[in-house]
Amino acid sequence: MHNRRFTSRHLLMMLIAVGLLIKLISLGLFPLFDSTESRYAEIGRKMYELNDWITPWYDYGVPFWAKPPLAFWLTAASYHVFGVNAFAARVPHFLLGVAILWVIWGWLGPRRPAERLYACVILSVSVLFFISMGAVMTDMALALSCILMMRGFWLGMHGSEQRRAKERWWLFVGAGLGLLAKGPIACILSGVPIVLWCLLAGRLQEALRSFPWVRGTLLALAMALPWYIAAELKTPGFIDYFIVGEHWHRFLTPHWQGDRYGHAHAFPHGAIWLFILIGTLPWSLLLPLFIGWKKPLALFELRHPARLRQWYFLIWGLSPGIFFTAAANIIWTYALPGLAGLAMLAASWLARRGPARRVVPVLAAGMLIVVLGWSGFLIRDYRDGWGSLSTTRDLVWQYQREKQPGEPLIGYPFLDYSTEFYTEGKAIKAATEPELEAAMQRGHAYVAMHTTPYKNLPDSFKQRLHVVATHGDYLLLKN
Repeated sequence: MHNRRFTSRHLLMMLIAVGLLIKLISLGLFPLFDSTESRYAEIGRKMYELNDWITPWYDYGVPFWAKPPLAFWLTAASYHVFGVNAFAARVPHFLLGVAILWVIWGWLGPRRPAERLYACVILSVSVLFFISMGAVMTDMALALSCILMMRGFWLGMHGSEQRRAKERWWLFVGAGLGLLAKGPIACILSGVPIVLWCLLAGRLQEALRSFPWVRGTLLALAMALPWYIAAELKTPGFIDYFIVGEHWHRFLTPHWQGDRYGHAHAFPHGAIWLFILIGTLPWSLLLPLFIGWKKPLALFELRHPARLRQWYFLIWGLSPGIFFTAAANIIWTYALPGLAGLAMLAASWLARRGPARRVVPVLAAGMLIVVLGWSGFLIRDYRDGWGSLSTTRDLVWQYQREKQPGEPLIGYPFLDYSTEFYTEGKAIKAATEPELEAAMQRGHAYVAMHTTPYKNLPDSFKQRLHVVATHGDYLLLKN
C-alpha cells in the first residue's frame, strides 16, 4: 500500500510538471488576442518604451486609470529581459500562478503531503486558473495577493508558536501587493471571508488582539500609498475615477457610461455563481462522483478544529460569489481569487474521505482532460492559422513583409490593441471616412479593418482598396 501511494503521488507530481511545462512552452506559440491580452500587453509595452513606471498609458497622452500598475510593472520588466513579444508579455503571469501553487505547498506543509498535492492538482488545472496562468491580465496578481493574506491570517492564528509571528506579516504584505495589483477590492475580497469566519468561530476578539494591526497597516500603506500619490500628482483625477468609478459604478451601475476605456459588462445579477461553476471545471463535474463514497464532511460540527478549517476555505472560496452577486458589470475572472480556497477545501475532503487508490485516478483524469484539451486547441488553431482568435498579428506581419518605406498601416474605424502591439505603436487610427480619405490621399497605405465596416464602406472606397490578406474576421487592404 505504501509503495502504491508513493507511486500515485509521484505520478500526480509528474503530471503537474508536464502540465506546467506545456503551458509555459505554449506562451509564445499563439498571438496575443483582443481585447484584454493585447490591451494590457500594449500598456506594458508603452511603459517599457516611455520608461514611465508611474503612469500606465492607454494611448500616448491618455493615462490608464482603471488599474494599478503591478501587472504592468511585471510585463514591462519582462520586456527588458526577453524583448517585446507574446512570451515576454505572458510569462510573468505564468510565474504568478506558479507562486500561488508554491504558497499552497508551503501552507499545508509536509504534515499534509496528500492534501497539499491534491490542492495543487485541483487548482493548477481548474479551467479558469489554467487559462489565467499566463494570460496577460491583472487578475493573477490579485489572486496571489489574496492567498498571501488568507495564508497570513490562518497561520498567524493556527501555526506553530515559532511560525505565527512571521506568518502574520504576510497578511499585510498581501494587502500592500493587492492595493498595487487591483486596488482596495483585494482587501475586501480577503477581509470579508476573514471577518465572516471569525464571527462563525467566535474568535473575532482573539484576531484583534493577535495581529499587529497598526504596524501592519502602515506596512501595507508604505508599499502602495507612494504610488497612489505619485499617480494622482502626475495625472490629476486618477483617484476619483479609480476609487469611485472602478469600485462603485463598475459593479453597481448597470450599463455604466463612465467607462473611459471601453464598455461595462452587463450580466444578470448572480451570474458570478455560474462563472464559479465554469471556472472550477472539470472538478465541478468530476468531484461530485466522490459523494457516494462516505458521508460528506459534517461542516456544522463547529467545535471540531478541522470543521472550522474547512469553513475557512469554503467562505474564502465563495467570497467572490458573496461579494459580486449584486454586481452586473463583471467578467468570469472575478471568480479567480476564490479558486485556491475551493481547491484546498476539496483537497481536505479528499485526503480524509477518499482512499488514494480512488482519488488519484480521478485527479489524473481531470488533469489529462484539461492539458490534452489545451494541446488540442493549440494544434487545431495552429493548423487553421489562428483564425478563431481575435487578433491582427498575422495581418501586421503580412504588412511588415510587403510594405515599402513611407507606407503606413491604418486601423479603421478603430485601432485594435493587437495592431498597436505588433506595430509597436506605429499604426495610425482613422475613426471616420474623412480621416481615412485624408490618410489615403497622402500616398500608398495599408488598411486593417473588420469585415463588417468593410461591407459598409461606400463603393468609392472599395474600388480603391484591394484585399491583400484575410485572417478570420480581419482584412488587410491596400490602396
